[in-house]
Amino acid sequence: MACEVEWAESTIAALVEQLDYIARDSPSYAATLSIRAGQAAASLDHFPGRGRVVPEYHDQTVREIQVSSYRLIYRVAGDKVRIIAFVHTARNLAALIRGSET
Repeated sequence: MACEVEWAESTIAALVEQLDYIARDSPSYAATLSIRAGQAAASLDHFPGRGRVVPEYHDQTVREIQVSSYRLIYRVAGDKVRIIAFVHTARNLAALIRGSET
């Protein structure tokens, strides 16, 4: 059974921000990253469990797929997959999570 995959608005904004930043120096890399992120997200409709559990979340329903130097983070809930973050691997995700909780 296929899952419904949706992107959180904040995640779309984060992706666009990263693509705009990258495109200043390399429009072709930005385009490639956009395609890869879209393909990774689309693959979740049939394989939502393919990503690894995100250790910083301490939640078995929150998983991630690495896309180049980024973490595409998503939550699985039944037949729905919600893309909740697109974060560079160099970022401290635990600190970002703590910051969003305050």
